Amino acid sequence: MRRARRTAGVLLLAGAVTGLGAGPAQAQQYRYWSFWDGKPAAAGAAASWAYATEGPGTARPADGSVVGFRFTVSADSAKAAGPRTAPDVAALCDRTPARSGAKRIGVVIDFGTAADAPSGERPPAGRTACAQVPTDASAGEALAAVAKPLRYDANALLCGIAGYPRSGCAEQVSGGGAEPSATPRTSAAGEEDDGGPSAGLVGGIGAVVVLGAAGVWQARRRRG
Repeated sequence: MRRARRTAGVLLLAGAVTGLGAGPAQAQQYRYWSFWDGKPAAAGAAASWAYATEGPGTARPADGSVVGFRFTVSADSAKAAGPRTAPDVAALCDRTPARSGAKRIGVVIDFGTAADAPSGERPPAGRTACAQVPTDASAGEALAAVAKPLRYDANALLCGIAGYPRSGCAEQVSGGGAEPSATPRTSAAGEEDDGGPSAGLVGGIGAVVVLGAAGVWQARRRRG
């Protein structure tokens, strides 16, 4: 198990690049933190979530954007459940005054359902925040500003947000699964199974690897 975790980041990113993967019938389910972009209401459509196509360590949302993180169990991004709180930047950030040299990013954190929780743990209530960060900050930096402590594995894969879950990281699960979501999402990801990474989840988990790497780099820069 430890050896599998050490190599997970490399395998996931490799799968994202090559596009190789098993079909949905063979895909393993994994328990992990997924990353989402908020899409504002437009043309009569309500605000919604889309599965992120870029990692939070490289995505640099504009002032007034909303990003979301959902703890979920899924074998494919098309089946992953998005955050259950709407990406409403006005509700999230209206009480945070604008500041020169900074931008405001709404952050939604959904800890998932009891069915998706690791054994012996109960998901905390969801939380929202308005991260006020430098104008060039990434989505990962916005998360770090409002949801410490964050937990990473040896490959800088994001494993826990605000201390949840206490242990484990992108583990395979048998049975169960995330509730379906009606929100539109952009396919971006894949999962590792016994036959290699599945094309549905690599980008999602691999994207969070980038978040972890960005967080580690930021911490080292500050120490220096």
